[in-house]
Amino acid sequence: MKYAHVVWIWMENKPVGSVMGSSNAPYENALASQCGRADDYHAISNPSLPNYLAATGGSTFGVSDDAGPSSHRLSGESIFGQLDSAGKSWRAYVESMPGNCATSPKSPYAVKHNPAAYYTALRASCEENDVPLAGNLDRDITNGTLPSFAFITPNLCSDTHNCSVRTGDKWLAEWISKILGGPNYRAGDTMVVLTWDEGNRSDNHIPTIVVAPSVKPGLRVTTRLDHYALLRGTEELLGLPPLGKAASAPSLATAFGL
Repeated sequence: MKYAHVVWIWMENKPVGSVMGSSNAPYENALASQCGRADDYHAISNPSLPNYLAATGGSTFGVSDDAGPSSHRLSGESIFGQLDSAGKSWRAYVESMPGNCATSPKSPYAVKHNPAAYYTALRASCEENDVPLAGNLDRDITNGTLPSFAFITPNLCSDTHNCSVRTGDKWLAEWISKILGGPNYRAGDTMVVLTWDEGNRSDNHIPTIVVAPSVKPGLRVTTRLDHYALLRGTEELLGLPPLGKAASAPSLATAFGL
């Protein structure tokens, strides 16, 4: 199965036991049973930002805090830049962001959850492709114009950082249902990965669900995976070379038979 579109959705700060098997997450648990689940998936670090950078750049770039792009001007490569160089499309859909590629937080928008804003080589591309979720994601789903790579960032409430697991579950039920009902997914060449940035400082074993037409319902993958494995698998599917530590990570795509 050839996948032309890869969609990531990132939630916040929940170890696996807070979601999987929880009565507060009925949609997420139903989705896992209907699709595939990574049973041994781990975040890279704490706090949030290093995980977003690891997944998109193959490195934490030495970052160990959540400071904004003015503090972390990253000149390294990213999957966004790889896609630009390959002539492939990408978009980050960021809920509650006040404008394209906003580099300062404005609650409930958190720039630390918007990795494209940190890569200095991306500035022009970020201004074009890093967009507020409202209006843009709905339109691209409906029109069948999802990019090769979509990075979906809920706001600080929807991602359960500041609100309940049940609030996030309802948000996911709305948006994932829209994606799965849209023409891109129905065409059979789109996969969706739902993951979390981190668990907590004592448990970084996090939930991760893979939704794709070729994934056997109820599949449970026991390979130890992490955000580098997610990056490697995505790069493989989109015809890109692995960045940084993704090169030595197992492939999420291989683990799920994609």
